[in-house]
Amino acid sequence: MSEGYYNSKKTDDICGDVCSQQGTSAALSMSRRLRCIFRGLDIKTFIFLFMVIPTGIIFVYFHGQKISYFLRPLWESPPKPFHEIPHYYHENVSMETLCSLHGWGIRESPRRVFDAVLFSNEVDILTLRWKELHPYVTHYVILESNSTFTGLSKPLVFASNRDNFKFVKSRLTYGVIGGGSRKGENPFVEEAYQRVVLDRLLEKAGIEDDDLLIMSDVDEIPSAHTINLLRWCSDIPDVLHLQLKNYLYSFEFFLDNQSWRASIHRYRTGKTRYAHYRQGDVLLSDAGWHCSFCFRRVSEFVFKMKAYSHYDRVRFAHYLNHDRIQDVICKGSDLFDMLPEEYTFKEIIGKMGPIPHSYSAVHLPSYLLNNAERYKYLLPGNCRRESS
Repeated sequence: MSEGYYNSKKTDDICGDVCSQQGTSAALSMSRRLRCIFRGLDIKTFIFLFMVIPTGIIFVYFHGQKISYFLRPLWESPPKPFHEIPHYYHENVSMETLCSLHGWGIRESPRRVFDAVLFSNEVDILTLRWKELHPYVTHYVILESNSTFTGLSKPLVFASNRDNFKFVKSRLTYGVIGGGSRKGENPFVEEAYQRVVLDRLLEKAGIEDDDLLIMSDVDEIPSAHTINLLRWCSDIPDVLHLQLKNYLYSFEFFLDNQSWRASIHRYRTGKTRYAHYRQGDVLLSDAGWHCSFCFRRVSEFVFKMKAYSHYDRVRFAHYLNHDRIQDVICKGSDLFDMLPEEYTFKEIIGKMGPIPHSYSAVHLPSYLLNNAERYKYLLPGNCRRESS
């Protein structure tokens, strides 16, 4: 028997004794103990422990959110479908005929209309909204806070731009609220509180029973002819959700027709509460536009990403890099590198990847097209943004 074989066998015996008798292991050096452990591992186990598991942990860290969104259909069913009603409109058709086509009668005089919004920093989109609705809105109600839903302090943007909105001065109720949220608290609590304050502001503005109340975020814009129809027609539902065309970054990136949170209410004292969730089962088709993250400046994208209720989607600091954001905008990709929020694998797979470019500028808000040079960044073919 050779000396090498003897030494190897001796080491094996020692390792066996050490691994089975913890009392004697303290007498060995750390390196000898590690050698004992590793000699008991075969190559497959070694690869699994030190390559497969760490790689899996890293993958889940960077892509865990994508995995959970992709597997969403396994544990979450789609909500009950709306009862969607057709929307009839043409500029050369009388209001009496339009109401009749919807199964409604016509009133002797139109209802009053109140448009109420929570405002953060969307000056351009608010301008487009109020210009679109101006012929038919009786009173505008706007609430602004000196902090975001996530507790970040912010300037009173509307107050500093109030001169740009002189066209609504005579029919405007403007409220300011001190932010009640502290950094780290659930942002949806602050958002809900501000909507309660908006209810009180509506009462102050003089809203009455059977007035129409528009409940939607600033970037959820009902079309003017939709509001005109609903103020003139009798027998409309007490709560009517609006199907809006869904755009991202500008009117170049049409996503789908699945925006439904905007709603119209026939106001009922003590019953109607301002909210931004499903409150009814009836949906009016093709009733306006939802232009999400439609900002002029990259710095405004950064602010919104950090300020809105889903700020937790900013999982990595480089998501806020200006060059990255500009590149994402022009590609029509997702700012947060997320998968689509859908309820079936077919819909998720169908919407994966960048949004296709659209070059149609038909049936957009009239004020946008009448001031195309000023709002060029919102029109097809103009994805470049100002930096700050």
